Amino acid sequence: MSVKIIKADYCNEKNRQEITLLLDHYAKDPMGGGKPLEEHVIENVANELSRIPHAFSVIGYVNNKAAGLINCFEQFSTFSCKPLINIHDVIVLKEYRGKGLSHKMLKKVEEIAIEKGCCKLTLEVLSNNEIAKSSYKKFGFSSYELDPAAGQAFFWDKQL
Repeated sequence: MSVKIIKADYCNEKNRQEITLLLDHYAKDPMGGGKPLEEHVIENVANELSRIPHAFSVIGYVNNKAAGLINCFEQFSTFSCKPLINIHDVIVLKEYRGKGLSHKMLKKVEEIAIEKGCCKLTLEVLSNNEIAKSSYKKFGFSSYELDPAAGQAFFWDKQL
């Protein structure tokens, strides 16, 4: 099995198509919501990502086929006064899961974060996604808390 990990080029049409295809696969998965992307997302997501200066994506290839994707956004930690990388999507096609591809892509994200002088990586994971949680723990992630007495942080959202 030949594995290659790259930082995507949002101006490269092949990379743009791969990002959209992989993101749509993830959206259709139960852990991604179980529904395909809306047409306007399919048509525009790569272009919109290219317009965000603090966004980047990593694509994992297995035998020259796009098999995984991580979308990231640079943010800022006020407590550390340094940038951080928020990992927004982690996608591995079903036929490539369990082969270490996500860790190889996360390693590339970590290398980019270190180059940028970041203090940490963050991500969110569904509470019932035990496979992903186990993988992230093996990579070194843990739940977030400032003080154990205050409890763990939760990721919340409000739809607009």
